Amino acid sequence: MSRIADDATTAWIRRYHPSTGSAVRLVCFPHAGGSASFYHPVSVRFAPEVDVVALQYPGRQDRRKEPCVDDIAVLADRLAEEIGALSEKPTVHFGHSMGAVLAFETALRLEAGGVNPPRAIVASGRRAPSRRRDERVHQRDDNGVIAELRLLNGTDSAVFGHDELLRMALPAIRGDYTAIETYTCAPERRVRCGVTALTGDSDPWTTLEEAAAWKEHTDGAFRLQVFPGGHFFLTDHQNAVNAEILKELDAARAAVS
Repeated sequence: MSRIADDATTAWIRRYHPSTGSAVRLVCFPHAGGSASFYHPVSVRFAPEVDVVALQYPGRQDRRKEPCVDDIAVLADRLAEEIGALSEKPTVHFGHSMGAVLAFETALRLEAGGVNPPRAIVASGRRAPSRRRDERVHQRDDNGVIAELRLLNGTDSAVFGHDELLRMALPAIRGDYTAIETYTCAPERRVRCGVTALTGDSDPWTTLEEAAAWKEHTDGAFRLQVFPGGHFFLTDHQNAVNAEILKELDAARAAVS
């Protein structure tokens, strides 16, 4: 396997503030319809002390001409290959919504392979992997998908005001919804690393019980932090969410010092 340098950017790996001297790494998994650039503010906050890696899935932004991967297992396999090619550093996974599931599934693969497994997962805005709902947004027409996005307030308002941009983004959004809405997870599947679950107290997609159920999917430590707000509570509480991430980064750094 060829290694990816600590300051390198690839189709999958985005580093907005590359740093070769960092002691720990934060890998950021975007939400459905999201892109690596969503995590630019996180990179601003933590780099250069932390190697902040934002993942870019196919089918969006500069990868919009590539077909979307509409299967969580297939996408997690590919992400594990990319992360496995990074240098070995204490690592924390952070994922929001669909990204939380991908952070979990990718961690399972990295733990099984013994290469670059995370020391912790911060799972934001998503119910536990085995807590399934009958959701079929991916089967709606374009207007129905857009209505769901407006409900969750997960797309930049500037995009909502630009019909052409929104229509260009819809194939990736639909592909991601297909992936997450057809995903299933057995109750017994667990990561060895700890999990911190973050949730909004009025998130229509995740109840407090569903968020707390992440405890059933880890053999490590578990914490639940509840914030005021809906599905994208993290945009309103960026400093507080970053503080939760920092706790895990500090613990990962301390474990090897």
